[in-house]
Amino acid sequence: MRMVSEATPGGRAAPAPLPAGGSDSPGVPWWGVVSALAAPLLLVTGWTLAATLQPRPFNAVAGTVSALAALGAADRWVMTLAFAAAGACEVVTGLALRPAAAPGRLILMAGGVAGVLVAANPEHAGGSLAHACWAGVGFAALVTWPGGAWRRGLSVPWGLRPTVSAVVTGVMIGLLAWFLAELVTRGGQVGLAERIMGVVQAGWPLAVVLSCRLGRPGTRTVDAGAGTEHAARRPARARYLRVRHAWCAGPPGAVRYRLAGRYRAD
Repeated sequence: MRMVSEATPGGRAAPAPLPAGGSDSPGVPWWGVVSALAAPLLLVTGWTLAATLQPRPFNAVAGTVSALAALGAADRWVMTLAFAAAGACEVVTGLALRPAAAPGRLILMAGGVAGVLVAANPEHAGGSLAHACWAGVGFAALVTWPGGAWRRGLSVPWGLRPTVSAVVTGVMIGLLAWFLAELVTRGGQVGLAERIMGVVQAGWPLAVVLSCRLGRPGTRTVDAGAGTEHAARRPARARYLRVRHAWCAGPPGAVRYRLAGRYRAD
């Protein structure tokens, strides 16, 4: 009994199993992982440190994050820098997230730019229209980008699948609605709602990046000359076809193999 590799009916060798990644587009580079991880860490560290630097105890449940970067706040540069750095990280993550669809990547990058502009337009006494507008743009972008980033296919990472993207978008819309309700009604949990929403919005790009880096591929369509073949990624020990029966027939050296009901010849 002999072990043979796959061959097309025309005698050409079939494409070799594809490397990890499972999609025609390149994977996420290492610097994309760094930027995706840095964004939520910067935000959480920023608002935690900025709150401890206030001369009087700061109520993180009732007080907004923007209040820590507002004109007149103590050490406002801490939260301002956190806003700007986290926004820049979102832009970098959008550039690195190559497996995602282009509309979603652009929306994510737009949300990052809006975050930088939020830092450049702080709140002040009486409110700031520019700050509110850019914050609204950022919230909308970070809520909707999963809906523009999803793809179909067996090899799509779980973080970019349509069902997952739809569920995450729905959750973030719900959190945004909670935050807006607290803001409009002047509820006592506006700060809590903003922080939970911020962690989810900043953390989801990291989850998608990790799914692209660590996810196991399924199948992938590749060009095989005259047509396409579906090449499935297999474990190393199963990269050869199993020969059920083999016998000699015809001229010497012509050996036919019966492979799952199909006959092929050397």
